[in-house]
Amino acid sequence: MRLGVVFPQVELEPSPDAIRRFAEAVAALGFDHLLLYDHVLGVDPAVHTSFVDIAHRGGATSAKPYDVHDPFHEVMVLMGYLAAISPLELVTGILVLTQRGTALVAKQAAEVDVLSEGRLRLGVGIGWNQIEFRAMGADFSTRGARIEAQVGLLRRYWGEGTVLEGTAEDWAEGVGIMPRPVQRPIPVWLGAGGSRRALERVGRIADGWLPVGVDPGSLEEQLAVIQAAARGAGRAPEAIGIQGRLEEAANRAPAELEGEVAAWRALGATHLAVNTMRCGLSGVEAHVAALERLAAELERFDSASGGRS
Repeated sequence: MRLGVVFPQVELEPSPDAIRRFAEAVAALGFDHLLLYDHVLGVDPAVHTSFVDIAHRGGATSAKPYDVHDPFHEVMVLMGYLAAISPLELVTGILVLTQRGTALVAKQAAEVDVLSEGRLRLGVGIGWNQIEFRAMGADFSTRGARIEAQVGLLRRYWGEGTVLEGTAEDWAEGVGIMPRPVQRPIPVWLGAGGSRRALERVGRIADGWLPVGVDPGSLEEQLAVIQAAARGAGRAPEAIGIQGRLEEAANRAPAELEGEVAAWRALGATHLAVNTMRCGLSGVEAHVAALERLAAELERFDSASGGRS
C-alpha cells in the first residue's frame, strides 16, 4: 500500500506558509500522497436548521457535517499551489463533480496535471449537500445519472484535440482544451458507498474506488459488487485501486491502528491515507507532530509485516 495523509484544512491556519510547511513535512516523513476534501460553499445551520438531517439523508458520514464555519480552500487552486512546492501525488477525495461544469473541471484538472508533472489522481463523486447544489445552480436530483456521462466527457477532453459531441447537460461541438494533461487520461477514481448502482459504476468505469465507509471489515460485500461489475464490463477487477483512510488516527492506540492497517491490506487497498482531523488538534505544528508519531508507528507495522505496505 502507498501511504498518504488527509490534508487537515479545517484545522490548519489558512495561510500559504502553513500549507507549505505541512506539505513539506508530509513529504519529509516519507508519505506518498496528499488527499484533499472539497466544498465550495458552507451551509449556515442557524439559517438551515434541518441541515444535519439533510446531510445524513444525503450520505454525510460525520456526526457534525462541515458547515459555513469550516474553512475550505478551493481544491483545484490549492492543488495548483501544492504542485509547485511539493513532490506528493495530489488526490481529490472527493471533488463533487456533478455540481460543476464538466469542461471547466477538465481544464482545471489538466492544468494541475501539467503543473505537477503528472501527479494528479482525480477522485470524484455525486455529493450530498443539496443546499450547496442549489446555490451553485446544479440539479441535485439528477446527479447520479449525470456523473457517468461526465467521466466519459472528461476523458475525451483530455485525450482528444477536438471534442465533437457532448451530452444534454454538457454541450460540446468542435471544442477542446490546451494544454492537455501529462497523463492521458488522468486517473479518475469514484467515491461510492452503500448504493449498489454507485458501486457498479465504480466497477464499470472507474480507475479506483474511494469507499464512503472507513471500516475495512465492513466493505467486503461492497467490493464484491464492484468486482462483479468490472468482470461484466470486461475489465480486470484487480486493476481497480482502493483508497483507504485511517480516521482520527492521532487518538487511536497503536494496536488498534495496526489491526486496521492489516485489514485494509487484506481488503486489497492500494492506498491508505492517515487523517489527523477531529483529534483535538489545531494548527500546523500540532498536526505535524501527530504525523511524526504516526509515521514511526506505520514504519514499525511495515517492518513487522515484512514490508508489504
